[in-house]
Amino acid sequence: MSCKLSQQSKWTALVCNLTSVCLVTVTLLTASVFAKDGRRGMQVIAEVKHDTSLPLRDLESSVASQATTAPRRVLPLLFPHPVTAAASVQADTALQNVDLPFVSASPGLNFEGLGQGQFGFIVNAAPPDTNGVVGATQYVQWVNSSFAVFDKATGAKLLGPTAGNAFWAGFGGGCQSNNDGDPVIQYDKMANRWVATQFSVSTTPFLQCVAVSTTNDATGGYNRYAFALPDFNDYPKLGIWLDGYYFSFNMFNAAGTTFLGAAACAANRTAMLAGNTATMVCFQQSSSVASLLPSDMDGTIRPTSGEPAFFMNFGTNSLNLWKFHVDFITPANSTFTGPTTLAVASFTPLCNGGDNCVVQPGTTQKLDSLADRLMYRLPWRKFADGHESLVMNHAISTGIRWYEIQNPNGGPVVFQQGTFHPTADTRWMGSIAMDQAGDIALGYSESSGSVHPSVFFTGREPSDPAGALQAEAAIVNGTGSQTGGLSRWGDYSAMTVDPVDDCTFWYTQEYMRTTGSFNWNTRIANFKFPNCNTGGGIPAVTLSVTNLAFGKRVLGTTSTAKVVKLTNTGTGTLNISSININGDFAISAKTCGTTVAVGASCTVSVTFRPTVIGIRNGTLTFNDDAPTNPQKVALTGIGTQISLSPVSLNFGTVAVSTTSAAKSVTVTNVGTTAVTFTGFSIGGTNPGDYLLSGKTCGTSLAGGGSCTVTLQFKPTATGTRKGMLRVADNGGGSPQTASLTGVGQ
Repeated sequence: MSCKLSQQSKWTALVCNLTSVCLVTVTLLTASVFAKDGRRGMQVIAEVKHDTSLPLRDLESSVASQATTAPRRVLPLLFPHPVTAAASVQADTALQNVDLPFVSASPGLNFEGLGQGQFGFIVNAAPPDTNGVVGATQYVQWVNSSFAVFDKATGAKLLGPTAGNAFWAGFGGGCQSNNDGDPVIQYDKMANRWVATQFSVSTTPFLQCVAVSTTNDATGGYNRYAFALPDFNDYPKLGIWLDGYYFSFNMFNAAGTTFLGAAACAANRTAMLAGNTATMVCFQQSSSVASLLPSDMDGTIRPTSGEPAFFMNFGTNSLNLWKFHVDFITPANSTFTGPTTLAVASFTPLCNGGDNCVVQPGTTQKLDSLADRLMYRLPWRKFADGHESLVMNHAISTGIRWYEIQNPNGGPVVFQQGTFHPTADTRWMGSIAMDQAGDIALGYSESSGSVHPSVFFTGREPSDPAGALQAEAAIVNGTGSQTGGLSRWGDYSAMTVDPVDDCTFWYTQEYMRTTGSFNWNTRIANFKFPNCNTGGGIPAVTLSVTNLAFGKRVLGTTSTAKVVKLTNTGTGTLNISSININGDFAISAKTCGTTVAVGASCTVSVTFRPTVIGIRNGTLTFNDDAPTNPQKVALTGIGTQISLSPVSLNFGTVAVSTTSAAKSVTVTNVGTTAVTFTGFSIGGTNPGDYLLSGKTCGTSLAGGGSCTVTLQFKPTATGTRKGMLRVADNGGGSPQTASLTGVGQ
C-alpha cells in the first residue's frame, strides 16, 4: 500500500483514521523511541515488544480468516515527489533489437493463488500487493488482507486464506488489531526460516510488525516483534542479509502530505532468530532520496563476513548504490555510505513516473504503473567463481528496463542492461532473479488495447547476447479488464528461487479473469532453465594432477602438450563457468564444456612457450559450482635463449683408449641480447671418457649468433659410457646440456 494525494476522495476509513489520529501523537513518539548518536540521520529503534507464539495453524482460528463484512478499501498511492508533466520519450540505446528463441525454461506447477472466488477468498482491497516466496517444502503467498500456505510439490493448499494479522494473534497492540497490509513474506535461506512483515498505520504508534518462524514450517511458531517508527512508514520492503533483516521505507508525515525521505533500516537478525530482544538501526535520508530497495541474498554462497548490505534506487538516466554496514553492539560504528552513481542508457519512466496510463481492452480505465521506483526485489548472488551480481528492473516508456550490476562491494559496474519490448503491449510491475547457473528470469504484468491484464515471463541464459532476453511465455492469459474507476495495480510481485535446488524460479502476480472492480485474481507458477543443476546433488572435482612442470624451453618455441584430467566425483552436475590460464602457458585443446555429468571426465591440454628467460610460473584455473571452487593447477617452466643442436651425440663403438672422430654441437643465441658464457664442461656418469677438443665460442655470444663446441669419445672401459656437455651462461636455465653416449670395446 501507499497513498495518492490526488485521489483523496477515494481514501478509505483506514486513511482518514490515520490522518486524524496520528498528528496528535507523532511528535511525542519520536522522542520516546529513538536514541540518536549525534550524527544526522542515524537512529536506533528499540522494539516495542517481542514474544514467541504458538503454532500459526492453532492461532489462525482466533483471527477472522476472511473479513467478508469489511468495506472495500482502495489503498491509495503516495508519490514521494510530485509528478511533473509528461516528458518527451528519450532515445533508448538499451532497447533489445535481437530476437531470441522462445524462452527455454521448462514450466512446472501453474495454479491459482488468492483471488476472487478462490478458496473462499473475497477481494476487499486494491491493489493486492501480490507477493510470495518458496521455502524448503512450502510456498507462502501473501496479498493485502490474507495469506495462504501451499505444498510446493503439488500446489495443494495447506493453510488459509488467513488474515494477515494472524501472525500476531494474541500479541496485543496494532500488530494484532490492525490488518493494514503492505505485506512482505520472505524466506531466510541461511537459517531456513520464514520472515513475515506488514505495517500497522491505522492507529498509533506507527509500527512495522515482523514475525520470524522458529522452524522451516510456515504453519508453526514465530518469534514476533513490533518496532515503532516516528513517521508514516510507507511502502516497506525487506531484504535478507547475513547480519540483519534490512528494511526500506518511504517516510511521510502522519497526514501523508509531506515526504520526509527514504529510511534504510537493519533489524538484528541474530537476536530475532533466537527470539531475543532486538533493535533496529536506521539511517533517515533527506527528501531527495526515495524508494530504496535493500539487497536480498539468493543462493548458497554467503556474503563475506562484514560485507555491507546494498541499497539502490534510480535517478535521471542512472542507478544509485549505497552500502549499509550495521553494528548492533556499538551502533555508532554503523555506516550508510553513498551513493555511487552508475550511468545507464537513457530512459523515460512509464507514465512519466506518474499514475494511471496502462490501457486495457474494452474500457477507458487505465492502470497505475508505479514506474517512479525500482520493482521488488533487489536479488544479490555470489557465484562459484567469486563474482557478485545484483539484478533489478523498472518500467519505462519503451518497455521493461533491467540491469545486472557486478562487483557492488568494489568498483560496481553495469555488466549488462536491456529494455524488453517485443510488441507494442505494455509490460510493467516486474520482478527479477538469477539462479545458480546465472540464468535470469523476469516476470511481469502485460496489457494493451487488445490484451487483458495477464501474467508473462521471460529470461535468458548466460550464453545469450548481453542485454537480451528470450521470447516471452504466458503464465496465465487474462480474460477481463479492471473497471469501476479503479486504477490501482500491483504494487509489486515476486520472483524467488527455490532454496533446495537453487534453480527453480517461482513467480506470483495478479491478473483479471473477469471484467469488474475488486475482483482480481493471482497466479503462482514455477519453471527452471535447462542448464541449471536440477538434480539436487553436489558436484565434486578431482584433478589428475595439481602441478605441471615443463622444464627448460628455448624462447619462442612451444613445448609438447601436457594433459590435466577433471572428473566429477560428486552427486550433482558440475557447471563450469570458465577455464582460465595465465603466464607463458596456453590451452591447446580441451574436451571440457560448460557441464560435466556425475562420474564423467574431461581434459585440458596445456603447452609452454616462454617469452623471457628464467623461471616462468602460471596457473590453470577451473571456475565451477563445486564446493572446492576454484580448482587450480600450478604451471612451471624455464625460458632460455641458448639453444643446443643437436641435444644428443652418439659416438658408436670405439676401442678402449682409442679417440673417436670429432662431433660438434652448435650453440645458438636465439635472443636479441648478448649472452655471457661462464664455462664449458663435461659431466654425467662417465665424464672422463669424453674430450672437449675445441670450440669457436668465446666468452660471450651476440644476439642471433652461433658458435660450435667439438667433442670426442675416448672410452676408458668396455660397455656403454655416458656423459653430458654443460654450457654455463646467463641466458636463462643454465646450464644448457647435450647428452653424450658411446660404447667402449
